[in-house]
Amino acid sequence: MSPAKRSVEIMDTTLRDGEQTSGVSFSASEKLTIAQLLLTEVKVDRIEIASARVSEGEFDAVKKITKWAKANGFLNKVEVLTFVDGDVSIQWMQEAGAKVMNLLTKGSLNHLTHQLKKKPEQHFADIKEVLALAKKKGIEANIYLEDWSNGMRHSPEYVYQYLDFLTTQPIKRIMLPDTLGILTPEEVKEFISAIVQRYPDVHFDFHAHNDYDLGTANVLEGVKAGAHGLHLTINGMGERAGNAPLASAIAVLNDFMPGIKTNVVEKSLYSVSKLVETFSGFRIPVNKPVVGENVFTQTAGIHADGDKKNKLYFSDLMPERFGRQRKYALGKTSGKANIENNLAQLGIQLSDQDLKKVTQRIIELGDRKEVVTQADLPYIISDVLDSNTIEDKVRIENYALVHAKNLNPSVTIKVSLAGELFEEQAQGDGQYDAFMNALKKIYKQKKIDLPVLTDYAVRIPPGGKSDALCETVITWKNQTREFKTRGLDSDQTVSAIKATVKMLNII
Repeated sequence: MSPAKRSVEIMDTTLRDGEQTSGVSFSASEKLTIAQLLLTEVKVDRIEIASARVSEGEFDAVKKITKWAKANGFLNKVEVLTFVDGDVSIQWMQEAGAKVMNLLTKGSLNHLTHQLKKKPEQHFADIKEVLALAKKKGIEANIYLEDWSNGMRHSPEYVYQYLDFLTTQPIKRIMLPDTLGILTPEEVKEFISAIVQRYPDVHFDFHAHNDYDLGTANVLEGVKAGAHGLHLTINGMGERAGNAPLASAIAVLNDFMPGIKTNVVEKSLYSVSKLVETFSGFRIPVNKPVVGENVFTQTAGIHADGDKKNKLYFSDLMPERFGRQRKYALGKTSGKANIENNLAQLGIQLSDQDLKKVTQRIIELGDRKEVVTQADLPYIISDVLDSNTIEDKVRIENYALVHAKNLNPSVTIKVSLAGELFEEQAQGDGQYDAFMNALKKIYKQKKIDLPVLTDYAVRIPPGGKSDALCETVITWKNQTREFKTRGLDSDQTVSAIKATVKMLNII
């Protein structure tokens, strides 16, 4: 039989510590929605949702969350940060309907001496009074040791004196925060190991910050050292460089700590991440592990080829675990295998000859656009295959488009027509109109009537962004027939010009 796994509690503090991200403030309704998702979909064990006494808005949010939590059996999983202020925070909690408080106290002698200007015994007496009152009011208490990391570095004797006192008090958990994000993984392992061994019957949470980009590594070492719980935030939100991110920490624990289990549902992490991004306006870096837009995207053609042959570039960090899908970016480094993978996802097959032409076109576009998306692909195929049927007798050798304030747009073009060069300049109501006026001047010299433009349609791929490819479809009519031509480019006017050149080679 395999040995039983050790459970580690996950407390999400996005709604409290995460909201300290500069410029972020959730509305009461947004807080309620996030709280509901965290507890019912992501299934974290606890959530810290606010600080007591902050504002009326905070009070309203806590009331909404506690009302919902009580009705659905989650009230003991909802926590509020409180202060050593007699009965003030406790009364605030009672009025808000909260039942679990996380009492903020001093975890270093430096903070105690210079901020509170008190002796340890005075601080302990104040804490004892608050804890006794909380117990009397039916409020469960956890204790934060603010600046604990500096406490362990510079005043460990105070930390142990304080912990000795806390073991005599009516508390459920002791929380050890690396408040300034200063600890190395080695220190985390050393400090937490020593504390867990000294107090084997006490539940200790570890709260990591990311100031040196060591948040996830420190979480891993904290659990190895015996921490019973972790404090994390969605997208690593938090003050300064933020907190240890929920998605990264869960992935690391699941993959590198086989003896550990959490209740978090991996498949829910990406969706809640995107929701919090929307509510907060705090954008997720595209290379953010697990939840970033690009982290499951292969760009190099050789990687796509390896994936196709034997999943050579796969790891245990599979996108499907998080409700995501592997993508193959299209651009100047794309190879045949990369494009074939995208075509397969779209259900499209091309001959080797056509695939080669599409690949070359994508590489050309990639030199001007950073990334060509999968949604662009049908447009590129249509453009390439359409171009294959048209003989290149007329070429636009050069053009200059000018659009200035309070002046009509003007265009200068140089056209190669049956080997003969023509250059003309014209103005128009828009850049494309000016282009057509210049072109008509050239064809008038050759005594050739151009077809009449009867329809002009512009399309971008679904979900296209500002740099999306643009397809212009123009309908032409001459004396004998009506026909359409297409042009494709990231610039709308240029795509129309390309569609027009196709028309010139058809007539």
